[in-house]
Amino acid sequence: MAKISVIGICGNSIFMDVDHFHENGETLVANSFHEEIGGKGINQAIAAARMGARVSFLGAIGDDSDGEKCKQTAIDYGINGCFAVKKGSKTTFAVILTDKNGENQVTGFRSAQLEKQDVLDFEGEIASSDILLLQHEVPEEVNEVAVEIAKKHNVKVILNPAPIRPVSEKIAKSVFAVTPNEQEKKAIEINRFKNVITTLGNKGCSINDNIFIKAIDVKPVDTTGAGDTFNGVLAVCLAEGKTLEESCKYAVCASGLSVTKKGVLNSIPTREQIERMMLDE
Repeated sequence: MAKISVIGICGNSIFMDVDHFHENGETLVANSFHEEIGGKGINQAIAAARMGARVSFLGAIGDDSDGEKCKQTAIDYGINGCFAVKKGSKTTFAVILTDKNGENQVTGFRSAQLEKQDVLDFEGEIASSDILLLQHEVPEEVNEVAVEIAKKHNVKVILNPAPIRPVSEKIAKSVFAVTPNEQEKKAIEINRFKNVITTLGNKGCSINDNIFIKAIDVKPVDTTGAGDTFNGVLAVCLAEGKTLEESCKYAVCASGLSVTKKGVLNSIPTREQIERMMLDE
């Protein structure tokens, strides 16, 4: 069984459906309201767990009710949640607006933050993993320590460079693959990376700009979390020894399935659902 370690954020999220996004000075009335635990890190961890992998997740939470919800969510999805509780801090919180076309806009607030020592305490989980999955939701120094530990134990690293920020040379030369979307790709100097897997939304993805994987044909309802689903599934497939192309086919199918439902956690498909769709394509 594949073992995946994920470092990122976990917090509470509010989802609201709107007809369109705000113009300057415009007040909108939402058509629906939904609340659930989320964040790129925990979403990716859940996507990996739904593929059947053993998953350990490291994230910082506050000593509040939302932090307790994060702990319970990890338990509910069979994830080994290694939460660093930051006393006096609030757990990450986000508001996600989704328009009638299924596109989304996200605004987040972050208080509790991981520190270097938290990653050092997580070393045993990284060492026993096949893949370490990282994003830009934590401080760069946290990712740098994680990459050093992974290198020490010969663990492959996948970096999802979101939100957009520069990638240090230390990280760039050490990761096995980076997974930007088209906007993020412009900001990270892709020639520094061994493998660049670019997510292309409803067009699928590209591998090192020379192999293209076509998206499945679906009607999008909510694109929130599609990239997270892609990364979690990609990590598991690579951990199982699949090629980059095979792994991306799984990941593209999974992310396509995820946009057909509202919300994030409920939309992340199981391995059986992914493989059934791949047979039908």
